[in-house]
Order: sequence, then structure tokens, then C-alpha cells
Amino acid sequence: MSSYDARFRVWRGDPDGGGLEDFTVEVNDGEVVLDIIHRIQATQAGDLAVRWNCKAGKCGSCSAEVNGRPRLMCMTRMSVFGREETITVTPLRAFPVVRDLVTDVTFNYTKAREVPAFVPPEGVKAGDYRMQQVDVDRSQEFRKCIECFLCQDTCHVVRDHEENKTAFAGPRFLMRVAELDMHPLDAAAESGLDRKATAQEEHGLGYCNITKCCTEVCPEHIKITDNALIPLKERAVDRKYDPLVWLGNKIGRRRDTP
Repeated sequence: MSSYDARFRVWRGDPDGGGLEDFTVEVNDGEVVLDIIHRIQATQAGDLAVRWNCKAGKCGSCSAEVNGRPRLMCMTRMSVFGREETITVTPLRAFPVVRDLVTDVTFNYTKAREVPAFVPPEGVKAGDYRMQQVDVDRSQEFRKCIECFLCQDTCHVVRDHEENKTAFAGPRFLMRVAELDMHPLDAAAESGLDRKATAQEEHGLGYCNITKCCTEVCPEHIKITDNALIPLKERAVDRKYDPLVWLGNKIGRRRDTP
């Protein structure tokens, strides 16, 4: 097994400020960035704060920016970098720093609670649900999400515009809205909830300009833009500008007029 010394620059600090700190650290064959961060923590900076759990790309905890790109540190192999390359590791830029590489992702949990849950159909028991396999497969793709929030971090709508956070749910939770809206058994409409309208009015669907940056960083290779956001946009526009829907809304308003 061969080894070499790599140059790392790791952001250290807290909400009051901080900066990059240089480290020279041993790297062995087959190691990932998280291994090196742990080695720095064990041998040179015992108080280095980093969030991690499974080290298998399934918990989404070790999200950070490696050389400016949002990545899971446990899934980023050192072999993708040149041996002479300086590797810079910084916290997720879109979220407030807690300490060092740990960020406060409360924004995401707040947005998750704002998405209305699945509405079961009336008169159908949970064990009696029946769906076509194509519908199962379509929803299952979105269920692969490990909530690493890399898509939320890379989305320029919130990454570069803090003021948009109140109005924009981000790709991860618009994907959740899309999943529920295309679910054949979701009875939201029957209960008076229009998921397409709320996607526009409450979750900021219109802010998304489909750059596909969220898809590019997804470690589960979910086609967030193509399979969730674009179809949701199309359905929302159809719903708003369909002449039959427009006529029905007009008639409905007239009936309600005293």
C-alpha cells in the first residue's frame, strides 16, 4: 500500500468568523476525504468539528464543499485529486456555520414541515392500496433521497440570495411536493388542497429556473430537475392556464357571488 503527504486547507471558525487552516497529512490508497478529516482531527486538530455518521453514503451527514463543490466527504475518493493538488474543505455555504465544518440546517427541517403530508383516499384501508408498478417506480426514485441537502446548498436561488429563503422551499422539498402531486392515491384535491397551486404560491416553484445544478450534485443520482421539477412546473402551468379550468373557476366564483 502506497502513501503520500497531501496538503489540506480546512475552514475553522464559528458564527463570529473564521478562516482556512493549512494541514499536511498522510493519505493512503483507497481513502476518502472523510478519512483524512478524521486523521487531521486525531493527530493535529483534536477540536475540529465535523458531522458524520455512517461513512457509507447513506446518512447524508458529512456534507461539505470540497474544492468548492458540494459533496459527501465519505464518497469523495482521494484518488480523484492530483497528489500535488491542495484540497480545500469548507462548510456548506448556503447555511449558517455552527462550528468548523458543521452547519445549521434548520432551514431544511422548517421547509419539510411546510409540505402537507400524503392524504389517504377515503374508504380505502392502508393494506388495500393498489398502484401500477410504473407509479411505484416513479415515486421510488424520489424516495432514494438521503437528505444530505447538497441540492439545497448548490441551488443558487438560496445560495446566492439569502432573502429568497422565506419564499423558496428548495429542490429537495419541491421534489417532495412533486412526488405527492403525481401519487395516484393522494387525495389532497378531494380535501381541498391544490398541490400545484401551493407549489407556486407557498413553496416558490417559480423561482426555479431549471439549471440542473441540484441534479449534478445528488449522490443518489436522482434526476431532480427532469423527473420532478420540470413535470411539476408543466402541471402547474397547465392548471393555471387551461381554458377549461379557467372557465370552471369563473363559474365557481359566480355561484359564490351573493
